[in-house]
Amino acid sequence: MYLADYHTHSRISPDAGRSMTEMAEAAIAAGLDEICFTDHMEPVEWGVTTPRESFPWEDLSAEFAAAQAAVGGRIRLRLGIELGDAPWALENTERLLSQAPPLDFVIGSIHMLSERYGGIDLYFFDPKDEAEARIGMADYLGQVRKLAEWGHFSVLGHLTLPVRYLNENRGFHLTFDGFEAEIEEILRILIQKGIGIELNTNRGHTPLPDEKWLRMYRELGGEIITLGTDAHNRRYVGCAIRERQQLLRACGFTRFCTFEKRQPVWHALD
Repeated sequence: MYLADYHTHSRISPDAGRSMTEMAEAAIAAGLDEICFTDHMEPVEWGVTTPRESFPWEDLSAEFAAAQAAVGGRIRLRLGIELGDAPWALENTERLLSQAPPLDFVIGSIHMLSERYGGIDLYFFDPKDEAEARIGMADYLGQVRKLAEWGHFSVLGHLTLPVRYLNENRGFHLTFDGFEAEIEEILRILIQKGIGIELNTNRGHTPLPDEKWLRMYRELGGEIITLGTDAHNRRYVGCAIRERQQLLRACGFTRFCTFEKRQPVWHALD
């Protein structure tokens, strides 16, 4: 069984604090064959909607080089980013990406609701009841569709992300049932563009997306899929990767992928 964690954050991300070397050591300890670093890169300033002037690409490259020097002979390392909330500033996103070093992988993701909500981060979205929560979930899917239509990324990250915060942090028991048409359309757009999705293990909690949506993606002809933990510290590197490979098999997948130079590398699901 080939084991790869394709969603991890180092101290280059403003919400994480460990070096890439430390995260790679944790991956080795967890028995992984490969790890991809996907630090946050948004076209707007962290926590607000003001377009950012620059991104510390030099720091990202230096951090990766240090990890390669320290552990590169013991595990395969890949450099990526998690490109968040591109629809807020598509031209600025493209400008910043043009300055990037060679990347192996780009996760496209949405964390912020639309202008209707002032761009609030899902982490802080605190609806008063289920009806209000579902309106926010619909708004989120609208942003995801905009991202999919733009399409300059490798895989769509954590498709059903709102349930992480609404259920785990706010005490709801919500699913995306009722949004089948919207999610199917997003998946069709991605498949047509040759873009994949991520199976985010959610650090051992409900996978994002879960079985229903994974089956839909596969039945629509989707095959490009990566597995990642969203680890922001050493504890969660590799968490539930083995178990989620089993979930992929149950959903009809026969293989998953890693990436090199923005191209998928296929691995059988044993």
